[in-house]
Amino acid sequence: MFKALSNESRLQILQWLKEPEKHFVPHEGVDMREIGVCVSQVTDKLNMTQSTASQYLSILQRAGLIQTERIGKYTYYKRNEEKISELADFLNQKL
Repeated sequence: MFKALSNESRLQILQWLKEPEKHFVPHEGVDMREIGVCVSQVTDKLNMTQSTASQYLSILQRAGLIQTERIGKYTYYKRNEEKISELADFLNQKL
């Protein structure tokens, strides 16, 4: 988890996903709070290649910090609030 959080862009993605309606244009027919945002939305916001954005999202997913949902040809990403809360609790206890 800590390695996933060691990159400014990945931290930025998590921040944007906290309030997706403020940071992304909605994907037609998709509730960004419930389903998430697609990789192209993150790519555009980061102003990076899709492969780099996908790699960042994959790292966050493997760390358990985001969840994915596949709908048709799109994969959507949203924060895993339960894991993020567990991490915050852990840090509060240890620090």
